[in-house]
Amino acid sequence: MAPEYALEGLFSIKSDVYSFGILMLEIASGKKNSHGFYHPERAQSFLSYVWQLWNEGKGMELIDQTIVDTCPISEVLRLIHIALLCVQEDPNDRPTMSRVILMLAGKSIHLPQPSTPPTSVGRLMICDQFSTIGT
Repeated sequence: MAPEYALEGLFSIKSDVYSFGILMLEIASGKKNSHGFYHPERAQSFLSYVWQLWNEGKGMELIDQTIVDTCPISEVLRLIHIALLCVQEDPNDRPTMSRVILMLAGKSIHLPQPSTPPTSVGRLMICDQFSTIGT
């Protein structure tokens, strides 16, 4: 769920864009974004894990191995790039849904560099999960 909704109860059309971005990342990676996702080697949430690999130029490591032979890698990397634009922390920095559709359909559309997505929501959810286990 979009951080502005999770933390402040604010909802807008950009909240849906955020959710769509998460869905695209789940499809591309074959991993679920949930408070149960935890990368033990890196102590990270799903979104921070995706961002770190992308930022390090290791986008190929994000791709679900079951789709590698059936999809052009460049298209999956483009999908990940667009998804990261959708999950930016500031809703004003996220594209509109119509812009997302244009980006997905048009290979010649320039994609701006995404900013760091929110990571505090993932940590908050993990902390909340552990704090309720013992009660």
